[in-house]
Amino acid sequence: MAQGNWWQRVSAWRALAQWGFFLWVVYLGVNFGLFVRHFESGGAAPLVSRPPGVEGFLPIGALVSLKHWLASGTINPVHPAALVIFLAIVGMSLLAKKSFCSWLCPVGTLSEAAWKLGRRLMGRNFRPWPWLDVTLRAAKYLLLFFFVKIILLDMPAYALAAFLNTPYWALSDVKMLHFFTRMSTTTMAVLAVLTLFSLIYANFWCRYLCPYGALLGLASLLSPFKIRRDPEGCTGCRSCSRACPAGMPVHGKQTIRSPECSGCLTCVDSCPQKGVLAMELGGGRLGLPAWVFPAAAVALFAVGVGAGMASGHWQSSLGYAQYRMLIPMAFMFSH
Repeated sequence: MAQGNWWQRVSAWRALAQWGFFLWVVYLGVNFGLFVRHFESGGAAPLVSRPPGVEGFLPIGALVSLKHWLASGTINPVHPAALVIFLAIVGMSLLAKKSFCSWLCPVGTLSEAAWKLGRRLMGRNFRPWPWLDVTLRAAKYLLLFFFVKIILLDMPAYALAAFLNTPYWALSDVKMLHFFTRMSTTTMAVLAVLTLFSLIYANFWCRYLCPYGALLGLASLLSPFKIRRDPEGCTGCRSCSRACPAGMPVHGKQTIRSPECSGCLTCVDSCPQKGVLAMELGGGRLGLPAWVFPAAAVALFAVGVGAGMASGHWQSSLGYAQYRMLIPMAFMFSH
């Protein structure tokens, strides 16, 4: 393990970023719940401002909105923040690897907490046979292909516009809230199974089932940032490979080029030889200070969201009267 005080370790700063962002997402969710409660109670509960950031949980709708924008030249005003956040996250991956997954994603944070808890309880995590691991990883790419095909390839422009003007799309954020607050027995059973597998296998959801992560992984192949290993200084201890959450053979690669690499820098943090492993920019051989990559990743996300706010594509066009009419109808679209 790399030497130094806790505040000098990348893992400590990553944990702060992960759980800080997670708590911020929870804060947004609570505020959105209070906003919805005002309308569900007929105005009896206090009115809280609606936080547009909750639209980050609408990636499929954002994909529809993206094609509509490309086809029409206009951003749908009902949930514009969904597209802004989607583009900011994809932009992060194009420039700073799959950093959203390892530094900010709340689902990734919970997934990581689950497998670490499982390791404490059982003394280890398990890994499927190599052939099965490769087969299971294909599932997230198949899911990604499915959504890309039906939305980006198959849906005509008129169907996109029709969908984005329906009450179903207007209430998609409310339906997502109800997914968490009014879980069906089936939903709870599925989440329980996923949690169990996440305790046993590291990053089970992220590694095998998340189509969003599959998209970001493919985009990250274009990132100028790469983990590089100095073979001359490497002692072959394999600490990096043992520490890698994605299970990559870091010790046997000079440059890590894989859609599975999320730029978590765990391998860098675990290397006992200073300067042997580093995140580098472009084709340079000079390792960057450890703080540069996460700072760049978080800055890219902030700039992307800030650009959406500054351009006026953040707040929903729906007004108080429309929410008062629509939200009581949400039960009609629960299935």
